[in-house]
Amino acid sequence: MSDDKTIIMTDYQPYADSIRSIRTEVFVIEQSVPIELEHDEFDKSASHVIVFINGLAIATGRILEDGHIGRIAVLKEQRGKGIGRLIMEKLFECAKARKLSSVWLSSQWHANRFYSNLGFVCVGGKYYEAGIEHIKMKKSI
Repeated sequence: MSDDKTIIMTDYQPYADSIRSIRTEVFVIEQSVPIELEHDEFDKSASHVIVFINGLAIATGRILEDGHIGRIAVLKEQRGKGIGRLIMEKLFECAKARKLSSVWLSSQWHANRFYSNLGFVCVGGKYYEAGIEHIKMKKSI
């Protein structure tokens, strides 16, 4: 039996509960990011991608007006299946539709190879955000 996968681009409000639930599970519970850092004022103005499998929300990500991609989160049991790549491709489509020439993100250090494989390059040195080692990465589109 194959999974019924749906990927949508949306504003925050219609899917706020699903977005918050996924990000709380991945960032707050798994990675111990303080909830007050995870849920911020940028959600309402961002464009969000949500992935559903068989009607259940399993992954999300967002892009801000300036091309800042972030909050890429895939539930643990769904990782390693190409879901993160699907999210990124949808966010690239959004950036192109906005006529942006590049996108950027703050990658957790352990994930920088994933982003490098999508064409991102590291910019500057490592730094800490929410107690986790990060690096800024940029991609021309």
